[in-house]
Amino acid sequence: MIGLTSLWINGRTAVEPELNRRRAVFVLGKIDEILSWEKTKEQEKDARFAELGEYLCEVRSKQYWRLEKLKSFDEFLAKRFPESRRKAYYLMAIHENLTKISKQQLREVGWSKATELVKVARKDGEKFDCATWLHKAKELPKEGFKGEVERHLTGKETEPWEIVYFKLYKSQLPVVEKALETAGLMLGTDKSRGYCLEMICADFLAGANLEGGDPGALVFFLESGLQATAPRTTAGVSRRNKGLASPG
Repeated sequence: MIGLTSLWINGRTAVEPELNRRRAVFVLGKIDEILSWEKTKEQEKDARFAELGEYLCEVRSKQYWRLEKLKSFDEFLAKRFPESRRKAYYLMAIHENLTKISKQQLREVGWSKATELVKVARKDGEKFDCATWLHKAKELPKEGFKGEVERHLTGKETEPWEIVYFKLYKSQLPVVEKALETAGLMLGTDKSRGYCLEMICADFLAGANLEGGDPGALVFFLESGLQATAPRTTAGVSRRNKGLASPG
């Protein structure tokens, strides 16, 4: 018994699977092909997410990352997804949990809604009503579908909502995206982008109020926001908030 159980560590086999080099080269090549294709096909970005998730799961289970002399699957993800490994895990969760939904149907709803479907599938298990939820994903707008999933998971009604549209220039997008990403890291990855935006606005208003509505202070906070686009740690952001909470 000891000999058998020692083959597993934390639910994963401690014995390295035999490496099929030919298959490994093919799968790794397909992953690089899809990632490269997404960079050049901006209008069709994420169209092949289901295929990518399947290949990533195979790399993890068969340990194809060993072909590149890497130490772990996480190191492989850090190399292929330098900006965020979280998306890679989302794609893998889609492949592992939505087995009853075809790749074509997943492409029709998009990867963002597919991640919401994963939450329902995990909660319901064998009772997951695939057809009904797939229909909802196709018919409802993204925010509406997220609200439907939230009600199903919590049993609570969400508060009234509306979709707000902004026109942004491409030069403004990095500032907005960085601010939302930083807020998400501070508040928790389970928070919606709408909630993150609300907290960013609340932080801005708190700083403005501390300065008595001084226009010069508003310019200062705007400039501080622009500086946030440069890489910085969450601790740095926390110090700024702490400073706002307890002025000189």
